[in-house]
Formats: sequence, C-alpha cells, structure tokens
Amino acid sequence: MTLLTVRRDGEIAVVTLDNPPVNAISEAVRKGLYEMVGHLDADPEVKAVVLICAGRTFLAGADVSEFGKPPVEPHLPDVVDRIEAAEKPWVAAIHGAALGGGFEIAMGCRFRVAVESAKVGLPEVTLGVIPGASGTVRTPRLAGVEAAVDLVTGGRPMSAGRALKTGLIDAVVSDLESDAVAFARKALGADLPVPASKRPLDQMPEEFWQAALKSASKAGHQAPLRALDSLRFATENGFAEAMAHERETFLDLRGSEEAAALRHVFFAERAAPKPAALKGVEPRPFRTVGVIGGGTMGAGIAGACREAGMEIILIERDAEAVARGLDNMGKIFDGAVKRGKLTQEGRAERMAGVRGSTDYAELAQVDLVIEAVFEEIGVKRAVFAALGRVCRSDAVLATNTSYLDPRAIAEGLPNPERFIGLHFFSPAHIMKLLEIVPTPDTAPDVLATGFALGRALNKVPVRAGICEGFIGNRILKRYRAEAEALVIQGVPIAEIDAAMRDYGFRMGPFEAQDLGGLDIAFLQREGARAAGQEVPETLGDTLVRAGRKGQKTAGGWYDYAEGDRTPQPSAAVTELLAGWTAGSLDLPRTEIAERLVGAMAAEGQAILDEGIAQTPQDIDLVEVHGYGFPRWKGGPMFATGAS
Repeated sequence: MTLLTVRRDGEIAVVTLDNPPVNAISEAVRKGLYEMVGHLDADPEVKAVVLICAGRTFLAGADVSEFGKPPVEPHLPDVVDRIEAAEKPWVAAIHGAALGGGFEIAMGCRFRVAVESAKVGLPEVTLGVIPGASGTVRTPRLAGVEAAVDLVTGGRPMSAGRALKTGLIDAVVSDLESDAVAFARKALGADLPVPASKRPLDQMPEEFWQAALKSASKAGHQAPLRALDSLRFATENGFAEAMAHERETFLDLRGSEEAAALRHVFFAERAAPKPAALKGVEPRPFRTVGVIGGGTMGAGIAGACREAGMEIILIERDAEAVARGLDNMGKIFDGAVKRGKLTQEGRAERMAGVRGSTDYAELAQVDLVIEAVFEEIGVKRAVFAALGRVCRSDAVLATNTSYLDPRAIAEGLPNPERFIGLHFFSPAHIMKLLEIVPTPDTAPDVLATGFALGRALNKVPVRAGICEGFIGNRILKRYRAEAEALVIQGVPIAEIDAAMRDYGFRMGPFEAQDLGGLDIAFLQREGARAAGQEVPETLGDTLVRAGRKGQKTAGGWYDYAEGDRTPQPSAAVTELLAGWTAGSLDLPRTEIAERLVGAMAAEGQAILDEGIAQTPQDIDLVEVHGYGFPRWKGGPMFATGAS
C-alpha cells in the first residue's frame, strides 16, 4: 500500500497521506514524510506543498501498535524539523482531528488551514507523557504561553475556531483541498512568516506560573506538571535547549508506571465498546426510547438518550410525578446551558423531543424501554408485567437494577430474549460507566443493542454476569468491608480516608458513604435479611440504627456543621463503635491503601474466576469509570499485577 501520493496543481504539490483507519504516525509514515521533503525540494516546478490526509481525519497521533517499543528512526522531532526547514513552504490541511504528533507535524508546516469541524490538540498528558516533538516548544511560539499551557497541560482538544483566534491555525476553510491550494498560492505572493521555531516568546510573571502549577496539580499525576515545567523551560531558554529538555522529559515519562497505567486504561477503553464476541451481530434499532421513572436516575437516563438524538417517552405513576420527572430533565438541560454546552434554542429542541405520560400504552411502538424505578422486586416485576402487555414483541426491555437478580425481575415476561440489564451510574447523564447484564435468555442482538446504546451515549460499556452487585457494587461491598475491618483493628476513620485520597481517590470510603447516604446499602442489607439471607451486622448498620445516615442527617461516619460539608471526626461515632474497635493501630497510609486496593483486586479475581467479568481490563474500567479509582493507577487489577 502506498502511504503517500503526490499530484500537481500547477506549482503546488498536493501530498495525500493515507494510513487507515486514523492516519497514525507509524515508522513508514515518518520515513515517507522525511523523504518527501527532499524529493519536493529537488523539484524545480514545485513552489509550495499542501499536506492533506485521506479518510476521516488528519494525522491523529502516534501509532498505538508502537507504544512501549523502542523508537525507530527517523524520530518524529526530526521529521517535524525537516518539514519546517523545507525550501518549499508546506501547508497542513486539517480535517477531523490533528492530535499529538499529528498536530506537531502540522506545527512544523509553515501554515495550517482547517475545516470548521476540525479539532487540534496535544492529549499526551492523558497517556502519562508530554509532547515529544515540539508540542511544548512550538505551541507557545504560535499561540502564546497562556493558550499553550491550557492546551498542553489540560490535554483537551481545541476547536478550529478557537485555534484560529489563538494563532495555532491560519485560516478556517470550506472546501479543504481546493481552499488549501488557493491559500498556498496566495501565500507565495507575500512575504512568508518566519518558522515557528524562530518566533519570539512572551515572558510570563511568576504569579502566572504559580497559578498554572496549582491548576496542573489538580490532575493528581505528574505528566501535567512535567508538561508545565517543559513549557516554562521553553520560555526561558533557546529553541534547541528547549527541544532537548522536552525530549528528555518525554522519554523519562514514557517508561513510568503512570504512563503504563494510563496506556492500559486507554487500550481497555478502545476495546470495550465492540467486544469480539459480538462481531458481525447487528443491534436492534433504538430511535424511540421509553423510560419508566422520572427520578434522579430515570431523568438522567432519559436526558442522556435525548442528548444522543433519541425520542423519549417518560412514564410515571401520576400526573404530578410526570411533571416532576419532566422538570428533572429540564434541570439537566438547564445545567448544560449554564455551562455553555447548550443554547436556549438547543434546550427547547431537547425538551421538544420528550413527552410524559402515565399510560403504558404510549409505549406500544417504542424500540427500547429502560426501567428506572425503586429498587424493590415487586415494583419492578409490576412494571415489566405492564410492558409485556403493551410493547412490541421485538422491543428491547431493560432494567436498571444495581443489585437485584434480573432473572427474577423478568420472570414470566413474554419473549424473554428481548430482556437485558442496563446498569447506569448516577448521575446517568454524566457518569461514563454502563454495566450490561444479559440473562441466559438474552438474544445476541439484544446484547449487541446494549453495547450499541453505550456507544451512542458515549459510555464505557462493560459486560457483567449475574451476581449480587454485578461487578462494581460487589467490589464496592468488599472495599467497604475491608475499610471497616481496619477500623475494628483500631485504624482511625479519618486516617483511612486520608490514605485513599493520597492514593488518588477524590474521597475515602467513609467520606463517600456520608455523601451518598449510609441508608442505601443498609436498606439493601435489610432486604436481604428479610428474605432470609445470612447478612452479618456492619459498623454502618450500627450508625444507621442510631440515626446517622450521612450528610443528609448532618452526621454519618463524621459530624457536619449546618451549611458546611467539611467532615469532622465524631465523638458520637467513637462511642457508638466502642464495642467493635480494639484500641488504636498506627499503620502507614501506603499500607492502608495497599490493604484496600488488594481487597478490591481479590474480589475482582473471584469475579473473574466465576465468569462474572470477561477480563481483568473490564474490572479496571468499572472501577475507574464508576467508582473513582485513579486513572493513572490503572485500576485495582492493573495496580496489583493481576492485569
């Protein structure tokens, strides 16, 4: 396959790169571009060069198949330098995304033009490294230091319109190839700008760098901080010195544990939406969706589906509940307007695609129904009994249960092959995780529909087998039990939470329970006890029985002052648990975290052994996207060597 082809448009050479599926920068691409510069410089008929890419995107970064392997010449910085030093000026014509090394190649070109829908970015920090081919050195020379810091340390892509304002690109065009050729021809008639490497740099005050440091520190891992250091070094030193510093930093980070963990999550995320077992299986359509229940969870699910373009029918038990459910959805879109993600016109359009009703007959022709009612088996069974009477026989029927056995919920349902569990996480319009739980009767195309829905909603879908709590909540139960075991051994509650924050969680296990409410898990345990199951008493049960349910009651594992959510150690909790705990135990925070992460991994291994999860990577995705496990640690299975 020929990666690079050249055609002539008068004095302009149009170089087309075609390396599907995303024009990744492989060794062959680097070598081809490096040699192409010399070939075109030697052609007296060529006065300028347009670099354009075939397919759906511009150069979208490094070839992931080369991750973790020794770099092979020509190295990317040398390719970028060679393009910049070409006798004939190059114009990068960008569509889709120019990311990472792809954007660094574009910055080596004398000019950059892009279609309006294009994005540019340097996402390397999300993989635990920094740009390694001038991203921290050329970017501030093109866009200014402030924009460069935002782009490089944040890792988020930038729209073509914003990139134009910052100076990262030179024009937004409509017809990419013809307009890029016209741009190049016009540029030849004017004085060429100096290459990016020779442009001056602003000097920023110390206050700017300190504010940037504070912001970069919020990421929790070292790559954004090292990227900021490289950017600052570039403003205080010459181009060659800055390039050497950037490359040294990049190579140092590439072999780090954080980079390995972030690559692990990256590859797991890539694989998750399209499991190999479903290759060739076509999903059922889901253009119209019914949602049963308009509370926080139901409204979140409905909002996510509407955002993805589906028509929504929201069913509630009475008119008042319907009104509340629609209001809950409206508040979701209001939040998007407030954040600048949606216009008022867009909000109106979203709500126009939603209607509420108390009549299940309204669902007679929908493609998919998702039940999101109270977590009680009788209530859920009644819902599906009604759905079985009114829905099409091929409509997919899904339950959002987080603990109950889906087989019991679907008992007696006609056409049970259309039934599946879809466990969303709250708030459902924000949280990325979607546990997909088939029953033994679930048809392959219904399972495929679950994964297709996950892709449509931009979720991370993970298949889970049937057990109490599926993957995530089962591990959460073990995690909390191990945390309580430490308390019983005499480790202070606040010290356990601090250890997990130090590890990278936003909250420790007890702070998180106080936020969500201790009564949720308590009621689940009480339900199991009422059903005759042997469920041991927990420390949490003791607190709930004493009226301490968390922040909602101004006290759970901690005390909370009125109007203040800052947790304070509680003398009342110490007294309530006095009969459980044995003195005081001083453990290093690293050992506390090791104990808790080890418990999560041990439960994960049991889940694997039982076939509840398909792979260790799936378990890590569940923990990262559903339970706040620090991404740069890779998940409990990776962190403990089980992945």
